[in-house]
Amino acid sequence: MSVIDKPRLDRTHVLALLRDMIRVRKFEEKCAELYTQQKIRGFLHLYDGEEAIAAGVIPVLGDGDRIVATYREHGHALIRGVPMTTVLAEMYGKAEGCSGGRGGSMHLFDAATNFYGGNAIVGGGLPLAGGLALADRMRGESNVTACFFGEGAVAEGEFHETMNLAELWDLPVLFVCENNGYAMGSALARTEAQTDIHEKARGYGIEAHVVDGMDVVAVEAATRKAVAQIRETGRPVFLDCRTYRFRAHSMFDAQLYRDKAEIEEWRKKGPIVRFKGWLLENKLIHDSDVAEIEAAADAEIAEAVAFSEAGTWEPVEDLEKHVLGPQPAPPAPVTPSGSTVETTYREAVKQAIRDAMIRDERVFLMGEDVGAYGGCYAVSKGLMDEFGEDRIRDTPLSESGFTGAGIGAAAAGMRPIVELMTVNFSLLALDQIMNTAATIRHMSGGQFGVPVVIRMATGAGNQLAAQHSHSLEGWYAHIPGLKVLAPATLEDARGMLWTALEDPDPVLIFENVMLYNHAGQLDEAAGPVDIGKAAIRREGADLSLITYGGSLYKTLAAAEELARDGINAEVIDLRSLRPLDDATILASVGKTRRALIVDEGWRSGSISAEISARIMEQGLWSLDAPVGRICSREVPIPYPKHLEDAAIPQTPGIVAAARAMMGR
Repeated sequence: MSVIDKPRLDRTHVLALLRDMIRVRKFEEKCAELYTQQKIRGFLHLYDGEEAIAAGVIPVLGDGDRIVATYREHGHALIRGVPMTTVLAEMYGKAEGCSGGRGGSMHLFDAATNFYGGNAIVGGGLPLAGGLALADRMRGESNVTACFFGEGAVAEGEFHETMNLAELWDLPVLFVCENNGYAMGSALARTEAQTDIHEKARGYGIEAHVVDGMDVVAVEAATRKAVAQIRETGRPVFLDCRTYRFRAHSMFDAQLYRDKAEIEEWRKKGPIVRFKGWLLENKLIHDSDVAEIEAAADAEIAEAVAFSEAGTWEPVEDLEKHVLGPQPAPPAPVTPSGSTVETTYREAVKQAIRDAMIRDERVFLMGEDVGAYGGCYAVSKGLMDEFGEDRIRDTPLSESGFTGAGIGAAAAGMRPIVELMTVNFSLLALDQIMNTAATIRHMSGGQFGVPVVIRMATGAGNQLAAQHSHSLEGWYAHIPGLKVLAPATLEDARGMLWTALEDPDPVLIFENVMLYNHAGQLDEAAGPVDIGKAAIRREGADLSLITYGGSLYKTLAAAEELARDGINAEVIDLRSLRPLDDATILASVGKTRRALIVDEGWRSGSISAEISARIMEQGLWSLDAPVGRICSREVPIPYPKHLEDAAIPQTPGIVAAARAMMGR
């Protein structure tokens, strides 16, 4: 072990280590008391017994290094330098809290100290940490991301996906497993075939070490060595810190799964008792030093309680604040050049990616087979040759892992385009999309945003049967914090990506599989488009046909057929499913007095149901007929072509419904 790896156990240093542990312990004891008084609500997970890990790891990190924690993160935040006043105020839910009162005990965030928050999802922070490190790797920066998690997380797929990516891509992550042996209430031997956690990391080729997590000096020594190594090599290191929590999993936990005698036995070798006893025995400190540390902690805690009690509740009027970031102005309309080029939807998307890569070095594309293969739908064919493997990044088949990595990279300032091969695969990444990308801005009180673009193919029509023919974009439109786009035209295929990459929030782009071969003329000057507005694709006065994505051209064809019957239909291309452009929809319906919605999603709980409700709520008295809907039938999409066609909206069905609405 080199000099740089060894802690300097002089008086100043050992007092600092002891001070950190006692400060955290006493703070948490106060939190337990406040919880019984119902000052702190929700779940409360205490760190009692595990203090040596945070105290040994975090002071070794530099200011530019990042921390991703778990729901048991109060000690991590305090030792990182988040003020105790704002930590406790957050646990109270007060506006003065470190997350503005929006995160609570499990979601402490602090941008000033690069503290990327606790995470209530077991293992959920691992992909985020991988993405933060990926950003550093791609920019050539020497930062380290420290990721804390419990041993329960190692059963999650996100753990294994992140381990693989970290080793595959040489990500500078310090993985710190706070192995307390019980996850929530099940001992390791009950839940894991391999109870030596570090062996799981070694299985991926990651250097891994077992550390006595009750010995703060051992933790610090291991951390110093690991951090120095990560900075030198850029490669991950894994620390399996064996520890024990003296209290329940959370304050709701009756602890019926372990004996009290076992807890008391562990308390005798707790990190504070052990370290303090050794220091006193070796006369490195005196009883008066301990008394002074405890008095200082008590005073700080009293100040934090007073601060929190005096704190204010955020006004109800601010309820919708920090759902989205500051919204950029819509792009100025591009003046047509008068010169067009024959192209396809597929090529328009490809050129949008290519243009973005040229414009902004922060942009990169990642996903399954996007590089050497050229993309499942050949959208990215040739881009790896032009931009290299670093920026056209092939990923393993690990949707949650690489989507989470894209989210983390975006949070660190990159502009990733994540391609999920098909919409049904996106469900494997739903945890990262919904629980991290869509919520981190709100839970952090606006401190962190995720400007990631996630593209995926959607829809039926290629005889791929039930597992590859979903239209789930309406599901995602249900989630606050996301923007959901469905480009149907060549202009939108080219321009929506441009605008989405300049948005401060996560944007999901759904590309209908039946549009990739759609061909037409595209202006050579085509540029960014407004991603928040619907478009009138055909003017009309008799009824409004409202649709999006793959159904647009079927609906336009229906409008032409209706015109031959003397029915003049207006066709609205929604383009954006979240936010919905109520103004354009209601203006059209106010003019035509009839609305028929065409939606490839299933009828129950569909986006068409939402649109219908909004029309009824805001425009009922302008209607001459009930709102109509043409949706996919309530069946898994079949394989035979005639049944597949019967299952999804088609032009004849749209025409028939429109005629019936007009009494024809």
